[in-house]
Amino acid sequence: MTGLPAAAAAALEPLERAIRADAERRAGELRAESEQDAAATLSAAAEQAESIRSAAVAAGEAVGRDAAAARSARARRAARALVLAAQREIAENWSRRARDEASKLRDDPGYPRMLARLAEQARTELGPDAVVLEDPAGGVTAQLGSRRLDLTLATLADAAVAQLQGTGSAPWRE
Repeated sequence: MTGLPAAAAAALEPLERAIRADAERRAGELRAESEQDAAATLSAAAEQAESIRSAAVAAGEAVGRDAAAARSARARRAARALVLAAQREIAENWSRRARDEASKLRDDPGYPRMLARLAEQARTELGPDAVVLEDPAGGVTAQLGSRRLDLTLATLADAAVAQLQGTGSAPWRE
């Protein structure tokens, strides 16, 4: 906590640890729910994809080898499209849940301190003359000249989900 006297920073450490622990617990619960949702959605998509593929193969055998190959290719594309659609749905659901959980931070007693840290971060990144405004939905936005920084709770939640997806932690990753 830059800018705070050492005694104040030390006094706030238990609160910061409690907020961080609660946020990590909430994130773990959200991830577990998302992984369960992902498994169920992907299982249903795989079953449907297999049904489409099987139907395409059976129909293809009836009209000849060439027709079967063409239908099988279409079935694989349809199956892939189903899996991708399911992954998109899961990612959107995960993001929505993360934003919902992040918005609950506004009710946390440590929220004013979090806002102060976000404002401090904005001024660190944009400069001390940056205009920092509290966002009604939570978090802050800041601007200095043509440069703008969005540190709203929704944006921070989306960034966390994107980071998890980019590191292979998405629920459909192996």
